[in-house]
Amino acid sequence: DDGGENWQRVSNNPQIMQRPWYYFRVYADTQNADSVYVLNVGFHKSTDGGRNFTTIGVPHGDNHDLWIAPDNANRMIESNDGGANVSSDGGKTWSEQDQATAQFYRVALDNDFPYHVYGAQQDNSTVKIVSRTTDSGIDRNDWYDVGGGESGWIAPYMKDTEIVFAGSYGGLITRYDHHSQQLRDVTAWPENPMGHGAADLRYRFQWNFPILFSPHDTETLYAAGNVIFKSTNQGQSWDIISPDLTRNDRSKQGASGGPITKDNTSVEYYDTIFTVMESPVRQGVIWAGSDDGLVHVTRDGGKNWENVTPQGMPEWIQINSIEASPNDPATAYVAATAYKLDDFRPYLYKTGDYGKTWRKITSGIPETTFTRVVREDPNRRGLLYAGTETGMYVSFNDGESWQSLQLNLPVVPITDLAIHKRDKDLVAATQGRSFWVLDDLTVLHQMADAESAVDAFLFRPEETYRLQASDNSELPPTATIGKNPPNGAVINYYLKNRPAGSLTLEFLDSSGKSIKKFTSKAPEAQPQPSPGAGAQPATTPGTGAPPQVPPEQPQAPSGEEVVAVAGAEEQKRVPAEAGLNRFAWDLRYADAAKFPGIILWAGDMRGPLVTPGTYQVRLTVAGKIMTESFEVKKDPRVPATPADFARQFELLIKIRDKLTETHNAITRIREVRGQVDDLVKRVKDQTDSRAIVEAARILNAKLTAVEEELYQTKNRSSQDPLNFPIRLNNKLAAIARVVNSADAAPTAQSYVVYEEQVGLINAQLQRLEQVMSNELAAFNRLAREQNIPAVIIKPSAP
Repeated sequence: DDGGENWQRVSNNPQIMQRPWYYFRVYADTQNADSVYVLNVGFHKSTDGGRNFTTIGVPHGDNHDLWIAPDNANRMIESNDGGANVSSDGGKTWSEQDQATAQFYRVALDNDFPYHVYGAQQDNSTVKIVSRTTDSGIDRNDWYDVGGGESGWIAPYMKDTEIVFAGSYGGLITRYDHHSQQLRDVTAWPENPMGHGAADLRYRFQWNFPILFSPHDTETLYAAGNVIFKSTNQGQSWDIISPDLTRNDRSKQGASGGPITKDNTSVEYYDTIFTVMESPVRQGVIWAGSDDGLVHVTRDGGKNWENVTPQGMPEWIQINSIEASPNDPATAYVAATAYKLDDFRPYLYKTGDYGKTWRKITSGIPETTFTRVVREDPNRRGLLYAGTETGMYVSFNDGESWQSLQLNLPVVPITDLAIHKRDKDLVAATQGRSFWVLDDLTVLHQMADAESAVDAFLFRPEETYRLQASDNSELPPTATIGKNPPNGAVINYYLKNRPAGSLTLEFLDSSGKSIKKFTSKAPEAQPQPSPGAGAQPATTPGTGAPPQVPPEQPQAPSGEEVVAVAGAEEQKRVPAEAGLNRFAWDLRYADAAKFPGIILWAGDMRGPLVTPGTYQVRLTVAGKIMTESFEVKKDPRVPATPADFARQFELLIKIRDKLTETHNAITRIREVRGQVDDLVKRVKDQTDSRAIVEAARILNAKLTAVEEELYQTKNRSSQDPLNFPIRLNNKLAAIARVVNSADAAPTAQSYVVYEEQVGLINAQLQRLEQVMSNELAAFNRLAREQNIPAVIIKPSAP
């Protein structure tokens, strides 16, 4: 209390002195001189000047930082290995840690459909998470822990990805079987290293030591300490297939933490193998890189190893990742880091002769941006991706030059990259912003062709899958779930300049028949027709104002009912901006025609999905027409046959067309009735109007009778169908919902109910035509006799 002139020891409580080498922070209360906070494994508070401490519960352990508001000590923000949390009551309660701030060290992928993303997150669980769902997003239910610990590599067993091998510090390797939910320890050398320096141990395993399966043999599993281990029986036994592939400098294997407080968890062990990769092209070609700056390769599965460390590379640099080229067995790439030596420059190297010669490939990456990982695209030789401390870079010329590929990726360390060859996705593990995916790498594959285009270029679309998935609605900014990739066919096109006129995208079948067309032109405002059944529009009680239009798809109260409230089909506009544009087509034909204010219960008016096959997209802009083909594949998880898809489509398109015919008829009824009502308003006060007014009443009554059979005209809100029985159009739309519920042929009973409902609808449509041909014609003759303009029937929309 005298500015540091004199000090006294007030506490020797071991709880507040845990792991000071790693973290130990002291914070003074901003308002109370006797209150002090100490952060380490726990979160501790003293109210008597540090003499006694109590532990405050926080959402996560390993606490690193604290902010206390200067004017209100109850307001604080605290950070730990789980993220950040806020308190407004002095730490009694905290906000949830629902931010996407996971710190992943590595990333692995499988070949399931959809594929899964695997990683271990700092001071949290390992994760196996699906890359896409059929719901609105990727939620907590879509991932689970697969064993191991916070720091390790993860290796899914490709024959059965419910079995996963995962690591953690101390050399831990676990085998997790999700079928039985049993976790077995299969550590290659199960000697507990806690409290020991690296020099005390036979084998040195790094915090982030490699574990991986051979790309050629699903039964061959590798793990690396200072030597490489191999198992062919899922960890039941291990063989050593290499000598020590590190510098093995004993002077760098002492106790971690220093002479005052040691911290020997094996996390800081040095002289270890940090990365391993077997060539995807040639079995037995295995590359290894150490954290003390050595690169080795074997071409015979580990019988003979060669030191091929690049000349000129800093001596003690960490080989963070090695990429064995997926296109050439002699080619490999190295990403190394020296930031621990206060060297923040990028280090990337390439060899094309099994390491005999290397060249540095960092041109275009800033000198202060160190590199953690490099990968080559398996579908495009020489297309490289590099993850750095501050973001993503791409090279289109095998590393000769690099450019930023940041796009919407946050500025964050990229710790690892993986490319899914089948789906052509690039997956990034980040140190603080979780997993990110750049989907549809075919755009980058065709970039050279696009750059040579004069004014516009249509990229060849990636093949897509026909999925029973949610639409492509954007998630709100406050959403705490992962985002799905676009559902349907994703179309990318480049425009040198923004076109003066409109742009169109048209989708066609393999024969060239148009399915659906979209434009960049803003839709014109549609007139609002009069309400149905002669009823007055509902009003908000006590105001006389018309009610708000119900939402397009309101949420049913129980989550089981589905209500459709719709006006005209909302047509998506295609973007037409200078640069790269993207549009996602949901693979559906045009919807059934609708009329404003329509309310259905459990009815589906959407156009049917296309069947699996070949389709075309046609881009028209500034008089130029470009066409590309693409494949729509069935969901690999469903057993439906081409015949099943054809039968489903045939029935759904019939239902859609009959709904369109029905709804157009209702629109005609309302238009005719509106004209009749307008005519009556004009003549009702005339002395000789009795006959025409009576004829109008009879005509309207017959029109309304048909309408009320086709549609429940009393519906004014989404829940009205519970009070007023649904009519024929709703019953037919409900059959569409049944038929469209899964990828399968329609059930036998669906055909029966369809035929029954269509028969009833046709009877009403025939009745309507009789009214139009007879009663309306007679009404118009009477109107002409009295010199009154006749009622005009507009032609039905196609």
